[in-house]
Amino acid sequence: MLRRSFIAAACGALAIGLAAGEAAAQSKPVTIRLGHVLSDSHSWHVAAKGFAEQVARETQGRVNIQVFSGGQLGSEREVVEGLQIGTVQAGVIGSGSFQPIEPKMGIVELPYAWPTREKAFAAFDGELGAALDKLLLSKNIVVLSWWENGYRHVTNNKQPINKPEDLKGLKIRVTPDKVRLDTFVALGAEPAPLAFGELYSALQQGVFDAQENPLSIIYGSSFFEVQKYLSLTGHVWGAACLVVSQSVWNRIGPDDQKIVRAAAAKWRDEQRRMITESDADFIQKLEGKGMAINKVDTAPFVAAVQPVWKSQEAVYGPELMSLLNKYRQ
Repeated sequence: MLRRSFIAAACGALAIGLAAGEAAAQSKPVTIRLGHVLSDSHSWHVAAKGFAEQVARETQGRVNIQVFSGGQLGSEREVVEGLQIGTVQAGVIGSGSFQPIEPKMGIVELPYAWPTREKAFAAFDGELGAALDKLLLSKNIVVLSWWENGYRHVTNNKQPINKPEDLKGLKIRVTPDKVRLDTFVALGAEPAPLAFGELYSALQQGVFDAQENPLSIIYGSSFFEVQKYLSLTGHVWGAACLVVSQSVWNRIGPDDQKIVRAAAAKWRDEQRRMITESDADFIQKLEGKGMAINKVDTAPFVAAVQPVWKSQEAVYGPELMSLLNKYRQ
């Protein structure tokens, strides 16, 4: 009897000690460096700062997020690689930049996939986003929430783009992913990848005639200084991911993880609101900076990129394609 009582007491003490050790580990402060490639004025940065401040406040400093803009932690490709091995803790990243480690992430970049951003929001907050979350988790990357990069448009120094033929022979910088490259090849342009941090000088020096980005980036990066024409092609609605390395995520206690996810959802909605409400304002500002802006009949462009869709179906598989089509109808 005494021996059983002693063993029970010892086990109880051990359990209490383990629980105390676990609690101590979970309460140990975690510092996270979060990087992105855009300017301090962009909604990514504004929302990331708000997210960081909320997390620090609500975890009482147990989770401390430091935000680095303008590619200070590296290009998107470098940040993605760092997230996998834990040398970079977190980031806000254009979702297409995950294609080198997971080709199925290219489904995010299919041209003219989303007739409205609201349909895209429903997809990425729903089953399509959940399926893509699992793909990135297998690469040691945890998706906290899906943000927005906005509709992408073409700027150039040659002429307004009204039809696909106007892109013929145009040297255009694109993001370094297969779907974007294939899209502009299908449209007749001469696309090539380049790190975002090198883009302004490349346009200034005439290495490229054109580039494509959302309005917020075109304005925030002062591309109006080195580009004359803005054509509202809207060829891609771009998602972005607020992500954290799985290795650092596992160091955050369950209660604090809930706080982080709730803050990520709140600032996801705020960041999307900023992008949505700013589009008309950016067009007005870009006109004021001297850019010639033209609307585009997208039907010929949609027809021209259908081979891109066909070529990618086998890459993404029937399950992802079915989820995509479910939400875009």
